[in-house]
Amino acid sequence: MKSPRLIQIAHQDPQAIRAELLAGLVAPTATIAPKYLYDALGSRLFTAITELPEYYPTRTEAVIFSHEMKDMARALGPVATLVDLGAGNCEKAARLFETFRVQRYVAVDISVNYLRDSLACLQREHPEMDMLGVGLDFSAALALPAEIGNGPRTLFYPGSSIGNFTPAEALAFLRQAQAASQGGTLLIGVDLVKPVSILEPAYDDPLGVTAAFNRNMLLHLNRLAGTDFNIADWRHVAFFNGSESRIEMHLEALRDVRVSWPGGERRFRAGERMHTENSYKWQLDDFAGLLQQAGFSRLRHWTDENEWFAVFAAFAGNGDA
Repeated sequence: MKSPRLIQIAHQDPQAIRAELLAGLVAPTATIAPKYLYDALGSRLFTAITELPEYYPTRTEAVIFSHEMKDMARALGPVATLVDLGAGNCEKAARLFETFRVQRYVAVDISVNYLRDSLACLQREHPEMDMLGVGLDFSAALALPAEIGNGPRTLFYPGSSIGNFTPAEALAFLRQAQAASQGGTLLIGVDLVKPVSILEPAYDDPLGVTAAFNRNMLLHLNRLAGTDFNIADWRHVAFFNGSESRIEMHLEALRDVRVSWPGGERRFRAGERMHTENSYKWQLDDFAGLLQQAGFSRLRHWTDENEWFAVFAAFAGNGDA
């Protein structure tokens, strides 16, 4: 049986992380990047969110793949190298291996340590497959390592994480993905515009799991930046901003609060908010246009019967759209 290789592209610099977080805290509108929602507890809380009846994206995308996977495989052809962006526990990609005839699997996540156990288990299930784990924060730049090898690749980006990017950022990311595929393909999940009555409960569930997920970020900040947030001072706020076509998540001060850290502090007024996440929702034609702007062609997409979610396949390079 082969053993998965593991490489860390860029180790996280604690001082750089602290500087980034404090810069966000002292900005006119305090803003923290959504990647800081995902410490160990945050990741487990997000897994719990995906099991809530109100959270439609995960189960809707799964239905699309279960119904359309063979058609997707016919559209893309055999996959020599599958690059799984934001791989997490690798489960979504593993479901593609047989149907897509994947020969090589590359799991990319912010920390290779998070991938270690998942890849070890996956290797036992697929002992002959070449597997590589890559520790990389691709939210800033999608710079894949040479160890992946040359030749066309299929980049796999499920779960509608593209929604965390603004449209301009999404275009920049897709252009990087187009180059990184080396003439290959992209398979990407995209959340679509739908009634507010469906959208908002998915990000503000009555059980309060999403609220715990959002407020847990404050505990993560305390560890990373030396702040003294008290989660009892804050409440979770989520709503659909129709003019921007996005769900916004915030943390709102319940009372006047002073947050301090070594060398500084910030005072928040009661009702003042800290912006923690955006999740953009797309129209099918608009996202297809974005893919074309990024240099992709020969687009295909599959949706559920309600058109709540879509999976797009796109080819890098020139061709008929």
